[in-house]
Amino acid sequence: MLIICPTPIGNLDDVTPRQLKALQDADIIACEDSRNTGKLLELLHINRDPQRTKLVSYHEHNAQERAPELIRHLQHDLTVVLVSDAGTPTISDPGYRLVQLCHEHGIAVTALPGPVAAMVALSASGLPSNRFFFEGFLPAKQQAAQERLHIIKQLHTTTILYESPHKLLRTLQLLVDTFGPEHIICVARELTKLHEEYVRKTTQEMLEDYQSRDKVRGEFVILIEPSTESGALEGDALDAKILELLQQNIRTKKIRDQLSSLCDLKSSELYAHIEKLKKDNNL
Repeated sequence: MLIICPTPIGNLDDVTPRQLKALQDADIIACEDSRNTGKLLELLHINRDPQRTKLVSYHEHNAQERAPELIRHLQHDLTVVLVSDAGTPTISDPGYRLVQLCHEHGIAVTALPGPVAAMVALSASGLPSNRFFFEGFLPAKQQAAQERLHIIKQLHTTTILYESPHKLLRTLQLLVDTFGPEHIICVARELTKLHEEYVRKTTQEMLEDYQSRDKVRGEFVILIEPSTESGALEGDALDAKILELLQQNIRTKKIRDQLSSLCDLKSSELYAHIEKLKKDNNL
């Protein structure tokens, strides 16, 4: 059996008896980083016998070759416990590939309840939670990240992002540019830890706040208030947006893909309209 076992995201007191038992009884613990998981087991006072319980690395860079190996162990009736460095495996995590293979091979899978940073932050953000969208990490390239945010804006629902310290200021600036300087967001960091912090401000205020800090530390969850803007891009507003993107030397196909969800034109009509504006403005 494969057991999906969450681990604390900061506070060891959040570990549950079922999680402890799964880690104690595992034949194999598949983990992001064996050093981190080994340290966690020590802190939880789980005395692992290396001859009986193996720690096996399973992460984004080796998932494709490691998953079939774990499947073979599972087919020999060994218990594999899947963990991440913190939180619930398979959420913004390559663990889903192993789970998918288990289902394909008829191997039993069970998941234990536990913390997910996105849900912890959402519950304390004060933003609408009856509907929400989990984006996770934005694309690494700025243009792709900006395109994703333009699409997210049209969802009109609370959106949850993950962000690392070194990209936080970039993302906050993109939020100012996309949602406007007065849009409300909540930034949560160091969840469940000693220096846990929730800050709820406008995008511009948040950007200035973090720009003024000497050092940006911790892993971040950013929650974006639903956009209240209604209606599709059309007329002069659509043309202005197309011209803005053309002046950035973005190709017609990319502009069409970015704006297709934001206007009422068919894909072919939008493409032709972009080409006409490009020709008329010598771009």
